[in-house]
Amino acid sequence: MRFTQYFIPTFKEIPADAEVVSHQLMLRAGMIRKLTSGVYTYLPLGLRAVRKVERIVREEMDRSGAIEVLMPTVQPAELWQESGRWEYYGRELLRLKDRHGREGCLGPTHEEVITDLVRREIHSYRQMPVNFYQIQTKFRDEIRPRFGLMRGREFIMKDAYSFDCDEAGANRSYEIMRETYQRIFARCGLRFRAVEADTGTIGGSYSHEFMVLADTGEDVIVSCNQCDYAANLERAEVLPPAEGGPPAVAAAVEAVATPGRRTVEEVTAFLGVRPDQLIKTLIFLADGEAVAALVRGDHELNEAKLKRFLGAQQVELAGAALVEEATGAPIGFAGPVGLKARIVADHAVMAMADAVTGGNQVDLHLQHVHPSRDFKAAGVGDLRVITPEDPCPRCGGEIQFSRGIEVGHIFKLGTKYSRAMKALFLDENGQELPIIMGCYGIGVGRTVAAAIEQNHDADGIIFPVPIAPFDVTVLPLQMHDNDVVAAAEKIYAELQAAGLDVLLDDRDERAGVKFKDADLIGSPVRVTIGARGIRNGEVEVRLRSAAESTAVRLTEAVGVARRKVAEGYDSVK
Repeated sequence: MRFTQYFIPTFKEIPADAEVVSHQLMLRAGMIRKLTSGVYTYLPLGLRAVRKVERIVREEMDRSGAIEVLMPTVQPAELWQESGRWEYYGRELLRLKDRHGREGCLGPTHEEVITDLVRREIHSYRQMPVNFYQIQTKFRDEIRPRFGLMRGREFIMKDAYSFDCDEAGANRSYEIMRETYQRIFARCGLRFRAVEADTGTIGGSYSHEFMVLADTGEDVIVSCNQCDYAANLERAEVLPPAEGGPPAVAAAVEAVATPGRRTVEEVTAFLGVRPDQLIKTLIFLADGEAVAALVRGDHELNEAKLKRFLGAQQVELAGAALVEEATGAPIGFAGPVGLKARIVADHAVMAMADAVTGGNQVDLHLQHVHPSRDFKAAGVGDLRVITPEDPCPRCGGEIQFSRGIEVGHIFKLGTKYSRAMKALFLDENGQELPIIMGCYGIGVGRTVAAAIEQNHDADGIIFPVPIAPFDVTVLPLQMHDNDVVAAAEKIYAELQAAGLDVLLDDRDERAGVKFKDADLIGSPVRVTIGARGIRNGEVEVRLRSAAESTAVRLTEAVGVARRKVAEGYDSVK
């Protein structure tokens, strides 16, 4: 492709509304342009990168035995009402009506549509296992779309759905997809890790996220230094405290005035105790019921764990009015003693013996509270966020925290949708059973953005070879010099004939402008042809990831460039 015949509108300035590196660089490199909040046009350079990710995804999905389909973007409301998600999914679901008043939505995901297809077409165990996939545009009406393609409202996604007769088959399908995702992201040239994750609004019993490792990632990954355990922060398990016999019974409960002290820091400083000696009482609204969740003062409650523990559809922190109604006091003074709301407690709380709690009265706290003596918890479990001091929940080893960007998510759905929507089959004994499902998603545009977050420097993008819009940029520096132009044209033609994607910067621009744009666009290999080098029979070849260029004979330039591109592919096999 010739620069003068293509469309790459680059610019120098960092856009004011672009908060993360990938968003900044994709705008500056002319890859995307914003249409409206969270909705982007893919310009030619960005689309080339997206298509390369799509090609890798298709090749590996086909290799796994999955079958490609294409499902509608607009989905009828009755399917979502059948599954029970029409109201549960929330305001992220963009609902609409057609001219006849029929309700529908723009699909954020396609569990209902694929289940409807399968219940009409698959009726026997002989037709399974089967896995259908698509690459399709989705829409989720995010309340705060941010970070360009990292969290947009409209996005390109690969989603797949497996259908099996039994749990053993469903487990095999899940493992096939886990291995397939490993190959996909390895072939994209990314450093990544699969981690245990929460199932969220999709539902199901088990899931893994595939995280691209990047210091700028918005998600926290917890991993073990001694075994292969890894989970996102929402899912990371915390072991109960080691049993050392029942805690000693504290002195009698004592009410203490704490005027104006509400926070953990204020109360502990005032009473001269440590944060780990205080019990935080947090009031939540869980499916319309007030629930008090207890964690130690030096710990943070994990709302995803609380939601799973309660088996609730919706959980949210209670507002001031509900807190006062449930406790009789404003926020900051809630406590479990005498509380009439349902109480659930983290393991660490029940191991305490002499605790400080709120007194359910303004400006009042209680000392010497003993959990099993002074209040009863309806449930006890792992409700808190893991900390660096906690051991690995699998082997007891040391854990570490890192950051990542979610690019893929796989789920064991079980019979959540097949039971609700009556997707049934006859087994070998003629018994009618619900089909067992799995769900597997990849954010295609998000993968490109994550690759940029992981691979960039101060000058621009450093694309991994397999997903780079162009493998090589050919850079003639003096367009008025016939020898320079002739050499550039010859190298360009020979690289194209060898099957490489090549960008020839044939603009009549200053060398500095061309160098800046080449670094910004991030082609893995650059071949620079200058008048001085041509007189010596040489050109410069540089890897975008390297600090220096290498002078090579003009006759060897194509071979060197091809070899460097091939090495980029070999490194990710």
